[in-house]
Amino acid sequence: MENESKSDIRKKDKAFLNGLRDGLPIALGYFAVSFSLGIQAKDVGMNAFQAAVMSLTNLTSAGEFGALSIIGAGGSYLSIALSQLIINLRYCLMSFALSQKIRPETPTHHRLLMSYGITDEIFGVSIGQKYPLSPFYTYGALLLTVPGWTAGTAIGVLAGSILPDSVTSALNLALYGMFTAVFIPRSREDLRICAAVITSMTASLAATYLPYIKDIDGGSRIIILTVLISLIFAIIKPIDNESSDETDAGHTDSIKEEKEAGSTS
Repeated sequence: MENESKSDIRKKDKAFLNGLRDGLPIALGYFAVSFSLGIQAKDVGMNAFQAAVMSLTNLTSAGEFGALSIIGAGGSYLSIALSQLIINLRYCLMSFALSQKIRPETPTHHRLLMSYGITDEIFGVSIGQKYPLSPFYTYGALLLTVPGWTAGTAIGVLAGSILPDSVTSALNLALYGMFTAVFIPRSREDLRICAAVITSMTASLAATYLPYIKDIDGGSRIIILTVLISLIFAIIKPIDNESSDETDAGHTDSIKEEKEAGSTS
């Protein structure tokens, strides 16, 4: 029993350290992007503390930028709530995917804490982890990314409009560059992922300019394209049955071993 406990601790420590490693570059990118977010927050009348609390409780660049635009225009609370629902609805799809990566018996408090940290970039690095995805991997990533996002916002408010617009625009590109870097290694390893990424980029570009479709808000377009492209690739490029069977067998064996260990103890 003692050896099993030590083994579990080592697994948690390893997952946590892996999360720290993968979270470091994301945190640096978050700091750069949230810095420009803080500047915009100052423009609509927020102080550093208010902006920091906003970023601490709402880890979404698109959602926060959208909220600040509504605040600046004098919009209502209802307008902000509805905009957040639409813009951030894509995180529900990410949650569905990550729920298949964790053990079925994962406690609710771990699930809730992990859901707090689901962002595009953390989802990108988490979905590439082997089964099972440990909550401590997510905690390691959040330990760096959340302070990076929050501190960048607060410092952006304090810096005010010191930086020229050209520098602020350059900081906004950091998030896109970092997000691209998350998927490039996976695209090199798997041609199916590469094809899906290229198709997604092409479809997103087309949807931005096509008549009628371009009039749909950005959040809804992302959800529609995500579901549509995922469905298409699930049909034409499904996971090999052999790989799927091996994965299912691994899941079953892992659960069986844990039950046996529990009954033995």
